[in-house]
Amino acid sequence: MPITYPGISIGKARELLQQTDKLIRTVPEVKTVFGKMGRAESATDPAPLSMIETFIQFKDREQWREGMTPEKLRQELDARLQFPGVTNAWVMPIKTRIDMLATGIKTPVGIKIAGPKLKEIQAIGLQLETILKTVPGTASVYSERVAGGRYIKIDIDRERAARYGLTIADVQQGNATAIGGVNVNQTVEGPERYPVNIRYPQAYRDSVEQLALLPIVTIQGQRLALADVARVYIEDGPPSIKSENARVNGWSFIDINDVDIGTYVKRAQQAVNEQIDLPPGYSLTWAGQYEYMMRAKEKLAYVVPLTVLIIVLLLYLNFRNVTEVAIIMGTLPMAVAGGLWLMYLANYNFSVAVGVGFIALAGVAVEIGVIMLVYLNQAWQVTIAECEREGQTLNEAVLIQSVMRGAGQRVRPVMMTVAAIIGGLLPILLGSGTGSEVMSRIAAPMVGGMLSALLLVLLVLPAVYYLWRKTQLGTADS
Repeated sequence: MPITYPGISIGKARELLQQTDKLIRTVPEVKTVFGKMGRAESATDPAPLSMIETFIQFKDREQWREGMTPEKLRQELDARLQFPGVTNAWVMPIKTRIDMLATGIKTPVGIKIAGPKLKEIQAIGLQLETILKTVPGTASVYSERVAGGRYIKIDIDRERAARYGLTIADVQQGNATAIGGVNVNQTVEGPERYPVNIRYPQAYRDSVEQLALLPIVTIQGQRLALADVARVYIEDGPPSIKSENARVNGWSFIDINDVDIGTYVKRAQQAVNEQIDLPPGYSLTWAGQYEYMMRAKEKLAYVVPLTVLIIVLLLYLNFRNVTEVAIIMGTLPMAVAGGLWLMYLANYNFSVAVGVGFIALAGVAVEIGVIMLVYLNQAWQVTIAECEREGQTLNEAVLIQSVMRGAGQRVRPVMMTVAAIIGGLLPILLGSGTGSEVMSRIAAPMVGGMLSALLLVLLVLPAVYYLWRKTQLGTADS
C-alpha cells in the first residue's frame, strides 16, 4: 500500500500507479497485480488520492524460486518500489480493511495526534517520523500532512461584479459549469445509463492562469474574463480533517517487521517520551492492532483467573478435599511450561490465540490429573480394605505397592488420551493453509503442554500422592 504526500495531481497519481504495478509484475512469483487510487462513491471508502491500494496475487508455492519465502518476497518487492516521497506498507487486504473500518489505521501500529491546531499536529507528526525510523523493527513510518493540501481559491470582488450587473451566484454558477461541468442529457446503451456532461476543454482549466481567463457573459452581453471580477490564486489548507472525541486528529502509520506489536510499541513509546515534549493541549494515542491487543489483555486479565477459579471450584465439589485439589492444580505449571517451551522453539509471540490455547490446555491437563488421582484413590481404598480384612498394618511398603498399582492401571488410558489430543492437533499446528497463522498458535500451547503434562501425571503426580499419604500414615502412627 504505497502512500505519498497530499496535493499530488491526478496525472502524476496515474503515472505512479502504473509504475508501481509494472515493477511489482516483474517479480516472477507474482501472478496478477491490480492497483486502485482514489475513492469510490461510498462513505465507507474514504481513501484519498495520495493512497494507493495494490492487490497482489501470487502463484502457487511450487512455482516460486528455490529458497524464496514470503518475508524474502516482501523485502524484494519493497526494494523495487523505492520512490522519493512514497512510503510502502505491506499488509493483508481483508485484515487491513477490517482494521480501517474499526480503528481507521491501516497498518499494524498507528499513532493518533490530537490537538487544536493542524499545523502543530503536522509538526509533531514529522517529529514522530524522524524518531520512529530509528526504532528497531520499523519497516516504514508515514505521518499525514494534515496541513499540506493545495486549493485553488476564487475570491469574488463584490463591487467589481456589481458594476457589470453580476451577483455572486452568477459568477459561481458560471465557474461550476465551466470547471465541474453540468449534466445535460442521458444516453441509454442497452440496460446501461450514462450521463452526458458538458464543460470547458482541459486546456481552458489546467492552470491558475487559464482559470483567470475563463470567459463570463453578462446579461447585457458584455464579455469578461474571470480575473475582471475575482482573484484566482492557490492557497494551502488541510487535505482532509479528521476528528475523534471532538478533537482534531492527525494520524501516523507504522509498519513493523521481525518484531511483535507489544515489544515494538514499548520501545517506540520509550523513544517518543524521551525525545518529544508535547505542547499543552496535545496528546498521543497508540492505535491500530495495538488497540485490539490491549483490549484482549484487559479481558484475559480476568478471564484466566476466572477460568482457574471455576476449575478449582469444580474439583472441590468433586473431591471435597483441599489437598487433592492442590495436587491436581499442581499439574498446571508443568503443562504451561511445556506450552511455553514449544512457543519458544516455534518463535511464537504471545497473542489472543495463544491465550485461548492456554485456557484450553488448563482444562485438558486438569482432566488427565483427575483420571490419575481417581485411580490412585481407588487403589488406596482397596488396599485399606484388604489390610483390614487380613489384619495387616498399613505401612510404607503397602503404600508404595498401592500407588504403583493405581498408577500402573492408568498408564495406557493416559497415553491414549494424550496421543489422541496431540494427533488431532498436529495437523493444525503444522498446517499452512488459510487461517493457519491463528490456528497454529492455538494448537502450540496445547501440544507442548500435553507432552509435559504427560510426564507430570505419570511420574510426578503419583510421587506427590505417595508423599501425602505417607504423611497421613505418620500422623496416624503417632
